[in-house]
Amino acid sequence: MTPRAVLLFDIDGVIRDVGGSYRRAIVETVQHYSGGRPEPEAIDALKAEGCWNNDWDASLELLRRDGLDPLPAFEALVEVFNGFYFGGDPEGDPAQWRGFIGSEPLLVQRSLFEQLTEAGVPWGFVSGAEPPSARFVLEQRLGLEAPPLIAMGDAPDKPDPTGLLRLAERLLEAPLGPGSAPVAYLGDTVADVLTVGRARERHPGQRFISLAVPPPHLQAPEAAAQRQRYGQQLQEAGADRLLDHTDQVLAVLETLLG
Repeated sequence: MTPRAVLLFDIDGVIRDVGGSYRRAIVETVQHYSGGRPEPEAIDALKAEGCWNNDWDASLELLRRDGLDPLPAFEALVEVFNGFYFGGDPEGDPAQWRGFIGSEPLLVQRSLFEQLTEAGVPWGFVSGAEPPSARFVLEQRLGLEAPPLIAMGDAPDKPDPTGLLRLAERLLEAPLGPGSAPVAYLGDTVADVLTVGRARERHPGQRFISLAVPPPHLQAPEAAAQRQRYGQQLQEAGADRLLDHTDQVLAVLETLLG
């Protein structure tokens, strides 16, 4: 059966709230080395540049902009960051993790993916998260069985579209091109939107749909002004449609497919 569309998801900020985990690990890592704690607005501004999807790189860049000299070795920074985030061996038993990963609220339920399957929309995930972290939330937290996944190390970092294109073709079971079903990607950063734009450049005959949702820390009523600015940045980067919450994605996709 030919799919009506393929829907790919980012994970952080889309499937789970990482405001108190990955983003907190950025703050704690920067403080560990510099003594300063970057504000959420500073991290949002950095992410809006579209080239700091990797949180290790983002932490190092914040330290560089703070004027820290010398900068820590990248490998040492990764170890410090993972100490905050995982609080244990990333490749070890998740039951032994004591880090921030244990306090990540889910933004969707398993039923969303069941509904997508019933609607004839194959789905998967293209994320910059480390594979153990991605598998933990998808398999253990959401209960998805062997979900199609491209994670850190499986493909070049976004906004390079290689991972998105590879997984889309796998789910379509056909080459990308004018005769293929649309491919939609839902993310929460400018890098995610730019990834779709670069996918279009590689396959101009294929229909791609860029869906975007502001991250959870901008969903509070008191953050309305920041949320509006962030949404404008996503649209200026090329997002076709903004969502308020991830669980709206099937209804929005249905309207776009007609």
